[in-house]
Amino acid sequence: MAREAIRIRKVIEAVRQGIASRAHPPGARLPSVRQQARTLEVSVSTVVEAYERLAAEGLLEPRAGSGFYVKGAVAPLALSALAPRLDREVDPLWLSRQSLEADPEVLKPGCGWLPPTWMPEASMRRALRQIARGPAEALCDYGSPLGLPALRMLLARRLAGAGIAAQPEQVLLVESGTQAVDLVCRFLLSPGDTVLVDDPCYFNFHALLRAHRVQVVGVPYTPEGPDVEAFAEVLRTHAPRLYITNSGLHNPTGATLSPRVAHQVLKLAEQADMLIVEDDIFADFETMPASRLAAFDGLSRVIHVGSFSKTLSASARCGYIAARADWIDDLADLRIATSFGGGRLASEVLLAVLTDGGYRRHVEALRTRLAVEMRRVIDRLAPLGIMPWHVPTAGMFVWCRLPDGVQATPLAQHCLARGVVLAPGNAFSPAQRAGQFLRFNVAQCGSPRIFEVLGEALSAQR
Repeated sequence: MAREAIRIRKVIEAVRQGIASRAHPPGARLPSVRQQARTLEVSVSTVVEAYERLAAEGLLEPRAGSGFYVKGAVAPLALSALAPRLDREVDPLWLSRQSLEADPEVLKPGCGWLPPTWMPEASMRRALRQIARGPAEALCDYGSPLGLPALRMLLARRLAGAGIAAQPEQVLLVESGTQAVDLVCRFLLSPGDTVLVDDPCYFNFHALLRAHRVQVVGVPYTPEGPDVEAFAEVLRTHAPRLYITNSGLHNPTGATLSPRVAHQVLKLAEQADMLIVEDDIFADFETMPASRLAAFDGLSRVIHVGSFSKTLSASARCGYIAARADWIDDLADLRIATSFGGGRLASEVLLAVLTDGGYRRHVEALRTRLAVEMRRVIDRLAPLGIMPWHVPTAGMFVWCRLPDGVQATPLAQHCLARGVVLAPGNAFSPAQRAGQFLRFNVAQCGSPRIFEVLGEALSAQR
C-alpha cells in the first residue's frame, strides 16, 4: 500500500512539474495513461489514480473518450520545477517536514506523536459538543491576556501535584509547547547569546534557536541527566544565558533526571547565573515521576513549560508557561504583541477534557499500552542488531544504536524511499556525534513492514 502511494505521488509530481515548466500548457492533452505508465515505469492503474486525483484538485479535465487535459490559466514559470528535486539535507527540520508532509499511507516510526487512534477522540467530540451548546464567546471571542482562568487554576493544581508551587497568576496559556519555548527565548535572549542544550536533545530546539540567531552548545546526556563535569566545563568556557532541557522522559533518549544530578545542575546554574527552561511535555506518560528542576528551584530561575499535544490532541493547540509572577506579566505582554488574544476555543476544549473523568483512565491505558509496545519493539529490533542505548521506564521513545559501520542518515534516506520515515540521530545532536543512532516511537511501530524495510536497508549498507 505504501509503495503504491509512492508511485502515485511520483506520477503526480511529474505532471505538476510539466505544468509548472509549461511543457503541458493549459488546454494541452496529457500523455495517455499507457504512454505515461511506460515512461514512468509504473502500472496503468497507478497513472489513472494519479490523473483522477489531479482532476479532483481542478488541475486536469477528463474528457470521455479523449483523455485528460490541463485546466486553468497559464501558470507562472517555476524555475525550481525545471530541475530534478534534490533530497533535502538531514537537518533538524528534515524530520519535521518528512513526518508532517507524508501521505497517510507512509509509516512514521520516527515521528514524535501518537497515532490518532490512540487519542481520546470520544472525549474530544463530547467537549466540542458541550462548547458548541455554550456561550458564543467560547467559540468566537479572543482569550484574556493570561488565558482561561479556570484552566490556569486547574494547571496550578496539577503542578502542585508534581511539587511545583505555582499560583494561577504564575501560569500563562499559549498555543503550544513550542510557542512557550519561543516566547521565553524572545523574552530572555538576544542574538549572539549562548544557549546550552542536551546532546542529544529534541531536534526542534535546534531549529527554534537557529531562528533566534544564538550560539548553541551541547552537553552530553547520560541515563541520569546531563554529564555534570561536562556541564560545569561548558558553563566556565561559554557562559550560556539559558539551558533548555527535559527533566522527565527526555527526548530523544527516554532517560529521566536523577535527584542527585538535578541538585548539581541547579547549583551550577546558580553559580553561573544561568536560567533554565524545563520542557515537561511528556509528564503524563510517567509511571514514577522524575525529579523536576522547577520543584527544587521554586520557579526562581527555572521556567516550566508544557502542553497536552502528546496525550490529548496535536490539533487543539494549547500549552502553558509557569514562571515567576513578574516574568509572567512581561511574557503576557509579549504574547499579545506576537499573537494577540490567543486561542480560547482550544483552552475551552482542553479544560472540558481534563475535567472529564475519562482523561485519567485514558492516560492510565496509554501508559500500559506504551509499556507493552516498548518491550515488543525492542525485541523486534534486536535481531537486526539495533540495540537500546537505555531502556526507558515509560514513554514512547527508545534511543537505539545501530550495528557497527552503519550510519543513520543514509539508512533513513533509503527507508524514506520505501515509505518509512525514520529519525536519524544527528538530527538531535548539535555536535553531530549521534550518527549511529535512531530514535524510535514505539507507538508508531505497529506495522511489520517497518522492520522488513529496516532489514533491507541494513543489508544494503553492509
